[in-house]
Amino acid sequence: MSEVRATLVAVPEGPLIVQSDKTLLLEVDHPDALACRMAIAPFAELERSPEHVHTYRLTPLGLWNARAAGHDAEGVVDALLRFSRYPVPHALLVDIADTMDRYGRLQLLNDPIHGLVLHALDRVVLVEVAKSKKLAGMLGAHIDADTIVVHASERGRLKQALLKLGWPAEDLAGYVDGEAHAINLAEDGWALRSYQREAVDSFWAGGSGVVVLPCGAGKTLVGAAAMAEAKATTLILVTNTVAGRQWKRELVARTSLTEDEIGEYSGERKEIRPVTIATYQVLTTRRGGVFPHLDLFGARDWGLIVYDEVHLLPAPIFRFTADLQARRRLGLTATLVREDGREGDVFSLIGPKRYDAPWKDIEAQGWIAPAECVEVRVTLTETERMAYAVAEPEERYRVAATARTKLPVVQALVDRHKGEQILVIGGYIDQLHHLGEFLDAPIVQGSTTTKERERLFDEFRSGELKTLVISRVGNFSIDLPEAAVAIQVSGSFGSRQEEAQRLGRVLRPKADKRQAHFYTVVARDTIDTEYAAHRQRFLAEQGYAYTITDADDVLA
Repeated sequence: MSEVRATLVAVPEGPLIVQSDKTLLLEVDHPDALACRMAIAPFAELERSPEHVHTYRLTPLGLWNARAAGHDAEGVVDALLRFSRYPVPHALLVDIADTMDRYGRLQLLNDPIHGLVLHALDRVVLVEVAKSKKLAGMLGAHIDADTIVVHASERGRLKQALLKLGWPAEDLAGYVDGEAHAINLAEDGWALRSYQREAVDSFWAGGSGVVVLPCGAGKTLVGAAAMAEAKATTLILVTNTVAGRQWKRELVARTSLTEDEIGEYSGERKEIRPVTIATYQVLTTRRGGVFPHLDLFGARDWGLIVYDEVHLLPAPIFRFTADLQARRRLGLTATLVREDGREGDVFSLIGPKRYDAPWKDIEAQGWIAPAECVEVRVTLTETERMAYAVAEPEERYRVAATARTKLPVVQALVDRHKGEQILVIGGYIDQLHHLGEFLDAPIVQGSTTTKERERLFDEFRSGELKTLVISRVGNFSIDLPEAAVAIQVSGSFGSRQEEAQRLGRVLRPKADKRQAHFYTVVARDTIDTEYAAHRQRFLAEQGYAYTITDADDVLA
């Protein structure tokens, strides 16, 4: 009888624990863990992922992002109930439904007579937000009790303000087609990978938004395919001139575009063509209190604007993007993490996350290299420890991160990987010069001319140059596919996105399928170790485990 009773009350144990504080705990080793992760990824934000239990959190922004991308509360609730090990707190389910229901009660529409309008499906909400001082100057006259005219130039800023008020608007005002320009994907020698096609389709169906793919997974090709869908003049914003020229080479190789159809708008050239590639740096150059080059946004009737490394958007570009809501906008990034917390601005001005492919999933498919991550802890000399102890608090990270005790450790790591393509990456120029002398290796830094950078990168790609010391300019948008080893000696304090970008420099798949190696050299018993732990968080969330080893073991 007891066996029968046990059979009657037994229920399958799911991999997810849903808690009333809006955290979700996922048991990684559970057979249904992967299916659960895929189900909750559109609406839950991954916070921590150590070995056995990963922690996600439900937030209003994450739920609204999911709603904007086409997911509804019923689907969210179903996913939680389907995978939860224990009964889901009823109050949490009610809160999810109420939070997601706030999205779309206000709609931005294009009225054939009045132009851009804010229309309410809930009249009381319209009355509430119209009284807010945060919307001052953005709204015009009432057309009726449910509709207010919106000044066309305020479309983006209004979306930002409404998001902050907790009433995110559904933007249904559509897009102008822009100036038509024939762009097709080249059909010889290559094809979009399945996940790249899915990313393009998800973006195009949504109109505007962000595609998140690991470094080395071919975000440029997603951009090219989106351009082929738009078949319109395109403005591409990139982090630096070298990245821009890489984009140009890829577009010439992968599409029907010729070199003459692609212009460069940088510190060196000012070309405006049907496809124009501009650097964030030149656009944010200020003269006499104004940004003279921001007129580039209005120089043509752009049909598509592509933001490479969208997580790095500088504030002036945020402001101008608020005026570009009538254009299709595609953001590309490996991580939407921003240390300044402006993810909400990316959501409201570029668009929601339309596609996200986990790093380990792409690795499992063979499209990025597997990587070993190692933190090497160095013990400072007594002199270095004293210098650190007496340093002002704001100087302590620099003192610890640039300790000369790190130099022989870096040399030992370079020797360990003799014959491989090695990048040594740091954030302090003096330290990089010491490393360059110590390793007898050239340095690429901010002051290195574009011509010299391209020469060194070409030598590195060809294998003529085996070791390259590089500053923060190497954090993003540099195509060095055969780089197999990265050694990080210092960085931007605890920046998670920087850690992800630096690992990304060695993730492009190698011709011989070998493993990539990512080393971080940190000073023990200092804030250097604390920042390293914070920097590693995003990659740990992607499933990368760091091994900690002592410098003595490396030097032995």
